[in-house]
Amino acid sequence: MQAVKNHAAAPETPVATPIETPSVAPSAAWQGWTLALFASFCFSFAPAIARGAILSGMNSTLLLVLRLWTAALLFGATIAVMDKGLLRVARQTLLVTAVAGTCNGFGMLLFFWALERVDASVSSMILSLIPLAVLSLLALRGERFTYRHFVRLGLGLGGVYLLIGPGGEVDHRGILLLVIAILCFSAHMVMLQWFLKGQDARAISFYINLAMASVVGIYWLTTAPTWQTPSLPGWLAAGGLALISTYLARLSFVAAVDRIGSGQMTLLSPLETLLTLTWSMLFLQEHFAPLQWVGAVLVLSSALLAIQRLKLARWRPRWRNWTRV
Repeated sequence: MQAVKNHAAAPETPVATPIETPSVAPSAAWQGWTLALFASFCFSFAPAIARGAILSGMNSTLLLVLRLWTAALLFGATIAVMDKGLLRVARQTLLVTAVAGTCNGFGMLLFFWALERVDASVSSMILSLIPLAVLSLLALRGERFTYRHFVRLGLGLGGVYLLIGPGGEVDHRGILLLVIAILCFSAHMVMLQWFLKGQDARAISFYINLAMASVVGIYWLTTAPTWQTPSLPGWLAAGGLALISTYLARLSFVAAVDRIGSGQMTLLSPLETLLTLTWSMLFLQEHFAPLQWVGAVLVLSSALLAIQRLKLARWRPRWRNWTRV
């Protein structure tokens, strides 16, 4: 703590404070990495399942509504069984979770709309730039921009160009939706780290998921007044997304972060992307052209470099009055 004060007193030589890297016993670390791998495995199915359901005729917005509201019910039931007192949170916490959930819900809408236009494999590759976007957002609260950041940015943009430009015919409107979704997801992540650190993860997950479900549900009700009963594959896809890629994935993710820290958890982002590519190629018969593979390597390289920097980035919020919400 004294070291942090010393750095604050000497701004002419800023030193990054590492993101939380808790010292844990070997057994706890082993459990944490097992849970982290399981969470990445569960998350990796989402783009392929959603893309497959959409290609079969499922409305993307309805699919997202069913996914989020089912997951909200699962989270709520879990809290009701374990500890109902978790639902009592501060007013500021409710405000932050509402804003973060609204932002993430809007991003999810854009992502599912993009899946109507862009393959799951390309979508997952572009989403792997989220660490780079998070690093850019940290500049809003004082994180230094260096020439290495521009190198990361150049690698990422060059990789995206090869993915959507000469490497293949990709819907550019779908790519735009993905770019805006990345910004929404990244804003959601930094809000959690800045304002909700130390809060009970079960309650935070429930309220954020509830906000996401509300945003998507309100949009669906105002734009799709007639109910269209999903087919059996549609119901199965919605159930799989809710149970595997939302409920189980988030619970495992939260438990993993408690044991090994969020800085270590980000190291698995490229693994999740590679798993999504595998499912997309195995089950959806998607493939990359040679130049697109080059672009994929550049995008992953950019993400890995951004993750390396995120482990050293300073995450303390500038707005001190929000640190105890």
